Amino acid sequence: MSLRVGVLTGGGDAPGLNAAICGLGRRLIAAGAEMIGFKDGWRGMMNDSTRSLQDANFQHLLVYGGTLLGSSGDNPYRDPATMVPKVLENFRKHRLDALVAIGGEGTLGAADRLWREHQLPVVGVPKTIDNDLDATDFTFGFFSAVEVATRAMDDLRSTADSHGRVMVVECMGRHAGWITAYAGVASGAEGILVPERPAHLEELCANLERLRASGKKSAIVAVAEGTRIYENGVCLSSMDKDEFGEYQTGGAAFTVAKKIQARLGWEARHLVLGHLQRAGKPIAFDRIFALRLGARAARLVLEKRYGFMAAMRAGELVDVPLQAAVAARKVLTDQFLDRYEGFFLPIGGL
Repeated sequence: MSLRVGVLTGGGDAPGLNAAICGLGRRLIAAGAEMIGFKDGWRGMMNDSTRSLQDANFQHLLVYGGTLLGSSGDNPYRDPATMVPKVLENFRKHRLDALVAIGGEGTLGAADRLWREHQLPVVGVPKTIDNDLDATDFTFGFFSAVEVATRAMDDLRSTADSHGRVMVVECMGRHAGWITAYAGVASGAEGILVPERPAHLEELCANLERLRASGKKSAIVAVAEGTRIYENGVCLSSMDKDEFGEYQTGGAAFTVAKKIQARLGWEARHLVLGHLQRAGKPIAFDRIFALRLGARAARLVLEKRYGFMAAMRAGELVDVPLQAAVAARKVLTDQFLDRYEGFFLPIGGL
């Protein structure tokens, strides 16, 4: 009997998901395995919603954004007493030998628990545009998102110059400012605000005022959606929490632009990039990176090395325990922030 392998893509979509499925599928099918896709992440595993991947055109699949399997944020451990048994039941129903979970912290966290608590033979592939998964240098989708944000800031520079405005651009990143930091530095933004350090409007505006006094006509300020914004020691960011117990995000760019204009009299506009950062075709790096990670995950399955995740460290593909990948959230380090201190506020002038 041939090897039967399930695969799902969970959490937020990211450029390169189809490429990861391609790398996984081509290697497994070449080895004589049968692949079954579960639709919409863990939801498909819980609800037994599947599609065969035997007829997938893997050769052309890798160029497309999104995921042919669909995705969702559903997680069996939100209701473990009811949903975990369904996952185990459907795994047995389809006579699977292994399951490959492609996703971020939530998706891989569930995979890790299913492996440790129920010995479900699972392998992980790291995916998130936020790049906040530990145990891997980068996740695929991140650099495609950075490219979108960088180009947006580049394009906004011309209209900012034309009208003498400050343009405040909001990037995704609830807990980690990787997209904002990379795109902000790459585009030469005059201010970069990230969740790793509180943003004080007094210092931001003082730096912008010095820029204007030196003859600067416009400025770009990049802000991550999860940045905590303070004015006179008071936090202006939302303290409300969502259904997952996380502080609600959104409105960071609006708040910063409004306060800049009120404090400096310098016209300021805001732009929220939102899901544009997840949309479109992956850049070449993410296509190849995701393809390699998918193929590495296939090797883990064929070698029956379960409970591991394919990852990148120091430029090389390696295998790391799932538990290590989800044990802590990877955020911008002080070393990184200090290296680019001229860009980041409030740690010094521009």
